[in-house]
Amino acid sequence: MSDVDRWIVKLLRSEILSVPDVISLCNTARDILAHEPNVVHVASPVVVCGDIHGQFADLMKLFASAGDPVTTNYLFLGDYVDRGLNSVACIQLLMCLKVKFRERFILLRGNHECRVITKVYGFYDECQRKYGTSRVWREFVELFDFLPLTALIDNVILCVHGGLSPTIQTLDHIRQINRVGEIPIEGPLCDLMWSDPDERCGWNPSIRKVSKTFGEAITEEFNRNNGLIFLARAHESVKTGYDWRHKGHVVTIFSAPNYCNQSNEAAYMQIQDLIPWFYKFS
Repeated sequence: MSDVDRWIVKLLRSEILSVPDVISLCNTARDILAHEPNVVHVASPVVVCGDIHGQFADLMKLFASAGDPVTTNYLFLGDYVDRGLNSVACIQLLMCLKVKFRERFILLRGNHECRVITKVYGFYDECQRKYGTSRVWREFVELFDFLPLTALIDNVILCVHGGLSPTIQTLDHIRQINRVGEIPIEGPLCDLMWSDPDERCGWNPSIRKVSKTFGEAITEEFNRNNGLIFLARAHESVKTGYDWRHKGHVVTIFSAPNYCNQSNEAAYMQIQDLIPWFYKFS
């Protein structure tokens, strides 16, 4: 049995990895992620998942519903850690699956995959509590620096954690970003992680106090100019697990049910022959 298979078995038994195993896992995953582009090309069929936020039992429900990663292609849109009680197990399992399945298991970066946010919203504290050291937290946040920013399904569906940016008009603009490092407090990389669609026109300040919101005309123009049929993103808890905005030009997917006791449903999206199918779980 390979190391990664042994680690997966351990995690599925509700055990977490040892510090040496975490270091080995992160080193292997870093080598893989470092070779992925900012815009990862993905072919359907594929299951697209929104925020997980440390809800390990619900991640297991997602796999049970959507399909075993052995036979199913997956694309996750970020926010694997924080807020939930089992961020350590979630990120360890997801990275093990990334190492095992590589091109069939895509992990994008979310706004919580950074040092500052994980120090505030739980991942750092969980690592300290479970390991008695910050080493595991440090290994993962340094690994997060290498996560790709977006994915392009069948050349016509752009997937990102947050949303658009006033400084990004084309996919080539995304490809030109130097993504390795902490998420900045402003600029195109920040916007990809933090921005939200809004019913107001144009670009507006965000209530998050980070990045901006973008209106329907901006989404429509970006999709038209880049040959996209729609934009898929996560980043916002929505009551029914998914929510179409901007007259079908952007969809939000959220995969953490009862997030922070909000009683929301969770959902994932399956793309087959350019058609999005949505499935709920709770």
